[in-house]
Amino acid sequence: MSAPTNLPRDRIAAALEDTPNASGLPNPLYVEAGMLELERDQLFAPTWTALGFASDVPEPGDVRPVTLVGVPLILLRDRRGEIRVHHNVCSHRGRRLVDAPCKVEAGLRCPYHSWHYGLDGSLKGTPHIGGMNVHTCTGFDKSQHGLREVPTAVWCDIVFVNLSGDAQPFADFIAPVMERWRAYWGETGPEELKPAGADGQVELEVAANWKLAVENYCESYHLPWVHPGLNTYSRLEDHYIVLDEDGESFAGQGTRVYNLAEVAGISLPKLSQWPAEREREAEYLALYPNALIGLQADHFFVVLLEPLSEDRTREHVRLLFVGEAATDDEHAAARESTLQSWKTVFEEDVSMVEGMQRGRASPAYQGGVFSPVQDIPTHHFHQWTARRLLGLLPQAEVAAG
Repeated sequence: MSAPTNLPRDRIAAALEDTPNASGLPNPLYVEAGMLELERDQLFAPTWTALGFASDVPEPGDVRPVTLVGVPLILLRDRRGEIRVHHNVCSHRGRRLVDAPCKVEAGLRCPYHSWHYGLDGSLKGTPHIGGMNVHTCTGFDKSQHGLREVPTAVWCDIVFVNLSGDAQPFADFIAPVMERWRAYWGETGPEELKPAGADGQVELEVAANWKLAVENYCESYHLPWVHPGLNTYSRLEDHYIVLDEDGESFAGQGTRVYNLAEVAGISLPKLSQWPAEREREAEYLALYPNALIGLQADHFFVVLLEPLSEDRTREHVRLLFVGEAATDDEHAAARESTLQSWKTVFEEDVSMVEGMQRGRASPAYQGGVFSPVQDIPTHHFHQWTARRLLGLLPQAEVAAG
């Protein structure tokens, strides 16, 4: 699609200045029709974007329709137990193929003319295509008309997709996070974490642009005023800034005094390679574009941001715990307590983010300014966004050139 004709390029470019002199992204990027589709093409599609969760399709034959910024997709687990994602559209007349989560035995069948597909996306049957009881026709090659598959990867139960099909390998995409957190969870941490059931998930509806949720998550500046409970055991002064090394992956914050288990009076098993001397540390990264992830010694969480419109976002919160603690009865109360603690924090953020969205209606606001100390992670995200909207090369590529 073409960019909106009113794209304020000069004001977007102002975000590329150094932090003390930069302006934030301008109001149109949060409120105007067409901006979300532009972001789909320039921010989401070219990279690895969080789409859903592998645990939502736990068994072979489990199928779930999902949407990524307006694009209908199918998330499923095939007969070999592998996660796949296909475009949710029949190759015949373009009818959406799957309307609701389901369990299939023989494959996917279009409700319009009953064309059917294997879970691998291959077209298996075209009933009466050549006339009554004639299921083939001259010149038609079924192998050329299967479902379009989307490159897919699974990491910590999160299903990532690359809509454009030409992103870097997923291993390279996630490498900066893996390298950052190797000091905490060693080489086996991701494999030790298991998704919880219903007592480890919640959804929040937010009347705000998805970018505002990222901006808020990146920084701890708001902690004393927005999260009074959390601030009693993990204060603003206990936090530090986290930035990736290449400028293209993530930004966020960490704390040196995380102790939710003690505050909530719960006990959960810890990751086996987590250093004892760093047991109270935790880090929270906004993995661009739309996965907000948090790592503690005894659990991991993700807030997957699903943009619904320029001013509406759905937040899918999921928790993962170590080993059997993710599902056994012994730790049920601890899981519930952990979820409720984070739910309180995330709900406290909602009113702030929604207030920022309402503020974007003011012509007096022109993108704002950044604290040169507290807002560095949020500015990092603005720069990442601005470079892509302006069609600029990532910093690493510019340096290499």
